[in-house]
Amino acid sequence: MAIRPVLRIPDRVLKRIATPMGGVSDDDLVADLIDTMRASPGCVGLAAPQIGVSRRAFALDVTGHPKTKRCHGLLVVFDPVLTESSGREVGREGCMSVPDLTANVARAKRVVVGGRSPGGEELTIETNAFEARALQHEIDHLDGFLILDRVASLATDVFRRKVYQDPRT
Repeated sequence: MAIRPVLRIPDRVLKRIATPMGGVSDDDLVADLIDTMRASPGCVGLAAPQIGVSRRAFALDVTGHPKTKRCHGLLVVFDPVLTESSGREVGREGCMSVPDLTANVARAKRVVVGGRSPGGEELTIETNAFEARALQHEIDHLDGFLILDRVASLATDVFRRKVYQDPRT
């Protein structure tokens, strides 16, 4: 439907626990999440609070990302719940709501996430590697957490995002 502006820190919506979708479906929200995610270079996921909607919903698609080992394609998940996790790995993450920084964040290597599709079907997503990391990142947004809340040390685990400078200019 529309490409929406992405909220950035310190917007207070980003720090709230999002309200469950319950049995409600919202086609406009789904379309806006997908359109905004796809219009944003390098973006693999977007949670509803990032576009100013404090509801438990996100879109995610890691298709073609070089760190992807397992991929379920485009996912739109309402009311997700992390039901299982195992392993632990620190990896670098970026976030559209923290646009100038990246951070080293510890996440589970393998996860199982339950939820439902916008059409009401129950979902169970079992995955690993980068897709698992991305799912955990989006669920964090629904719980009011950003990557800066997950670092072990602000001094050693947060970095300024590198901006490509064309050497010909």
